[in-house]
Amino acid sequence: MTRWRYAAATDTGLVRESNQDAIFVDDSLAIVADGMGGHAAGEVASALAVEVIYDGYLNDPTVEGLHSAVEAANRAVLREARENPEHFGMGTTAIVLGLTHDEAGVVSPTLFHVGDSRAYQLRDGALRQLSEDHSVAEEWVRMGRLTPEEAATHPRRHQLTRGVGVEESIDIDVMSVIAMPGDRVLLCSDGLSNELSNEELARLASSPVPLDEAVTHLIAAARHAGGRDNISVVLLEFDEVEVTSAPIKKTLVAPVPPVAQSAKPSLSRSRRRRFTWRVWLGVAFFLAIVAGFFAVVHWYAYSTYYLANDNGKIAVYQGQPNGVLWYKPIKILDTPYLSRQLRTTDQIALGATISEPSLTAAINYAGSLHDAWQLGQSTTTTSTSVPATTTTAHVTPTTSKAG
Repeated sequence: MTRWRYAAATDTGLVRESNQDAIFVDDSLAIVADGMGGHAAGEVASALAVEVIYDGYLNDPTVEGLHSAVEAANRAVLREARENPEHFGMGTTAIVLGLTHDEAGVVSPTLFHVGDSRAYQLRDGALRQLSEDHSVAEEWVRMGRLTPEEAATHPRRHQLTRGVGVEESIDIDVMSVIAMPGDRVLLCSDGLSNELSNEELARLASSPVPLDEAVTHLIAAARHAGGRDNISVVLLEFDEVEVTSAPIKKTLVAPVPPVAQSAKPSLSRSRRRRFTWRVWLGVAFFLAIVAGFFAVVHWYAYSTYYLANDNGKIAVYQGQPNGVLWYKPIKILDTPYLSRQLRTTDQIALGATISEPSLTAAINYAGSLHDAWQLGQSTTTTSTSVPATTTTAHVTPTTSKAG
């Protein structure tokens, strides 16, 4: 049997006007969700995700059941945004640790993760990060484009490549947590991990400090370091731990619909005799090469997204700007931002197209460009002595998270 004790708290921080984080923890499930989106949409997204994941886990406390619960939360947030236009662009991260039951009746901890909220494991004062951030900067680290040190201060470190309620299909990192009695697991929003170093996290979260005191100290330290975002902390300590007989660590993706196979025409006996197995092998090899070529070209042609001007609006396209062979870029959507509501340099850059690694990053970057223009407009309006009234319609981009 696996048992843990827990303490948790969430704090608005020193800069934000509201708390868009949502947390839940009991003796078998722990969740931290960091919402994003204007007009309190982030608060709606995180609370809805926690509720749906909790209900799904209660219904089926297995790895498959908890995975389905996170997928259901993704659908619920998308549906809420569609039905309420004022919530356009909302989404949330989700870091979930649940005690899941396997076929042998073993109850063991399993971690589910989408976004940049984090999970750490602590043992004998040492800290190990269990989750990988799904952000532009961290994706670039894994691609070799940035070092971890560069990513820590990169302006794109808060722009997510995955989120709950962002896209119809959601990829979820899933891993079995191999723990021992006395180990602690820290789940937190980036309002904590961005403010404190790994050394500070390890020192404040480790035993023998009681769990509730450790949580209090962590939040106080994050506030003292700047408190620039909402701060959420769930701290668990295992009293007993079982290990599943089949540990997993993988990314679970939405299933791809099966492709119907066309029936092969039958050959007459005399026709069949002309083709030996060597001929068929050669044909199969040739077809495999051709199929591989088309697959690689198609992947490359649509492996990126970019921003461009579409009749006065900032639009998101999938594909290479000039196309690749017969594969032409596809317009995915028009953002709610006008191209004329950008700084002059950004309008020039938009005219040359702005490439991004994912749809989420593209939407997010469009919002950041609009925010930069809007900040300049606000500064100009404040500095002039002539009274003016400016009304700006602003929709927060899908996965923009201010650092």
